Amino acid sequence: MNRPEIHQADVRDVEFGARVRIVEPCNLYGCKIGDDCFVGPFTEIQKDVVIGARTRVQSHAFICELVTIGEDCFVGHGVMFVNDTFSTGGPARGNRDLWRETVIGNRVSIGSNATILPVRIANDVVIGAGSVVTRDITSPGTYAGNPARRLLTDK
Repeated sequence: MNRPEIHQADVRDVEFGARVRIVEPCNLYGCKIGDDCFVGPFTEIQKDVVIGARTRVQSHAFICELVTIGEDCFVGHGVMFVNDTFSTGGPARGNRDLWRETVIGNRVSIGSNATILPVRIANDVVIGAGSVVTRDITSPGTYAGNPARRLLTDK
């Protein structure tokens, strides 16, 4: 009988700021999490991710390598970050040269079940729940949909 190789969820090689709270189980490795952050259960934060101070990452979020999140951000339940754009027509199969980075500004709120492709998002942005961000967002505001577009507001 064949036996699978089993890996346990773990928190290892993480640089934590002060007063960080984590609810297990979660899988955090090789990342940096700033002061006063919160990480909910069933979350994976991969190596070289940087999360700024006072940011909340809710349950079931997946934050892959090459993601930087600013300060005072909110990452809703089930938010998925993507670093492989399948630029060759299929998955990169671990070839980091084909991966792309994502940079999230400060005071960004990302609604539950949003998907964030490799983009840059400016400060003071709200991403609606279930949105798919496929392009850089360079101006503050509220964005929603698939693909995410700026919502017009009465001001």
